[in-house]
Amino acid sequence: MPRLSAPPQFLGASRIGAPEKGFPDWPSLIAQSGGAWSAAVGAASGPKVLVASNTGMHGAVSTFDSVLTAALTLAGARVSRTFCDGVLQACLIPTFGDATPPSVLVERELQAKLCKACFNRGTHTHRPSGLPEHRFSDWLKPEDYALAESIAASVPYPDMPSWQMDGLPVGEHAYAGALRYFAKGDISDEPQGEGVARRYLEGAILTAWVFDRLLEAEKPDVAILHHAIYSPQGVAAAVCRKRNVRVVSWVVAYRKSCFIFSHDDTYHHTLMTEPVETWSDLKLTPSQREELTAYLASRADGSMDWIYFHRETSSGYDEYARSKGIDRSKPLISVLTNVMWDAQLHYPANAFPGMKDWIVETVRLLRDRTDLEVAIRIHPAEARGAIKSRQRVADVLREAFPVWPSHIHLIEPEEEASTYDLAHHSNAVIIYGTKMGTELTPLGKPVIVAGEAWIRNKGLTEDVHNRDHYAEILSRLPLAPGQAEPDRERALLYAYHFFFRRMIPLPFLEPNGTGAMFDVGVRSVMDLSRGRFGGLDTITKGILEGTPFIYEAERAPA
Repeated sequence: MPRLSAPPQFLGASRIGAPEKGFPDWPSLIAQSGGAWSAAVGAASGPKVLVASNTGMHGAVSTFDSVLTAALTLAGARVSRTFCDGVLQACLIPTFGDATPPSVLVERELQAKLCKACFNRGTHTHRPSGLPEHRFSDWLKPEDYALAESIAASVPYPDMPSWQMDGLPVGEHAYAGALRYFAKGDISDEPQGEGVARRYLEGAILTAWVFDRLLEAEKPDVAILHHAIYSPQGVAAAVCRKRNVRVVSWVVAYRKSCFIFSHDDTYHHTLMTEPVETWSDLKLTPSQREELTAYLASRADGSMDWIYFHRETSSGYDEYARSKGIDRSKPLISVLTNVMWDAQLHYPANAFPGMKDWIVETVRLLRDRTDLEVAIRIHPAEARGAIKSRQRVADVLREAFPVWPSHIHLIEPEEEASTYDLAHHSNAVIIYGTKMGTELTPLGKPVIVAGEAWIRNKGLTEDVHNRDHYAEILSRLPLAPGQAEPDRERALLYAYHFFFRRMIPLPFLEPNGTGAMFDVGVRSVMDLSRGRFGGLDTITKGILEGTPFIYEAERAPA
């Protein structure tokens, strides 16, 4: 079982070659500037920005971080990027399957399998810029590798999710990374689960040391990280916060050509905690209302999105209810799940440790309620997501309840059933973390939030505080007409804010069906200068000046 005790030998300074298919041709885009790019690089004297890509294999990250690098440089920032050069034994890139089975991680074979291609993809999108590049190995000592292994081996496995190093939640992000790798919310039954988790912990420890030393030496004003969870991203963000380096995180949004940015934390948290004053006083014009209504209607088939899991057309609820054996004479309660492994982070206000506990408790509380019909719509991403779930909600429930209640109906992720039709005919909808609450409340549908859905804390939903509170809420079902019905006007304002203001449009990025995810539709790098795209201006100003990442769509030119 090989150990790393020195920087990998295959990662020398490679020359800039032709761009990979689908990825932006930065040498040509820079050449089109006629020397203006070089002048901008030389004149940059603004805030120091660290774009912590860390990975190169993730196509959307390689493409979009290179766009951010260019736009920020043209805005006067001094920008550099970070890349792992093969020192982590586990990271965001491997997923369970034939290409990277658990043994690849446990036996330390990841470097030979993926690292060279990952590093080269990332650096090929950066080196044409001529800006600084930081490799992980530059900030590690030869003895660090064995020490990280020793520390990771000493942590009791059950304590790993809560284990901290120097006050940093290193164990939480490492364990979340292992869950993501296995695509399961619980890996206790995985024969190599502990071994894989310890490799993630090793990588997380090394990442913490890399960023602690890098930040001490470079002293950036702000660091940019995609997602800002798992390892290495979540660990890097935690180190930045500890060292008082401002953190900005980003993620590809659902709406086509849009992105979500957040200050200080991952969007999983910030969307739940932002002040309601940021949207509650909006005044929407009739055309803006029409635009929002059209978009919400499109959510059923994803026609206005570039990330979607539903391709649902209504086939008639009555016919579907008969096929499932749903008794139309009884009130229907819909329960909408998430993928169990996704973003398994600590939420202090959460009533349940995770989605598995919630869904099992939901069935336990409703299994004797034969006065109701209950439909559990399992999230289509279990089967259709980029990382297909290996822990299925249906299997968890059937194991927990060998005798299945006839009034509770499971709708499998592969089923061509309309979640929207189901919700429309429901007395109430129970969700855990899905964004569906933002889509249903404008329709006046009562929504019960049991987890960390973004609609929580908006004064629009019944938010669960603890298990007893959840049981009390469910005991009130079915709801009387008008009971717990949201303020539809307030719900419309939040939906507009969420889908049109927090999702910042960059129309020059178009999906291209390749690993790069989208094309950079500009003729020259100088087209990324300030004043060309309002959404890009919102992003660069937020990064450099700390202003809110809110695109004021209500004021944008029609």
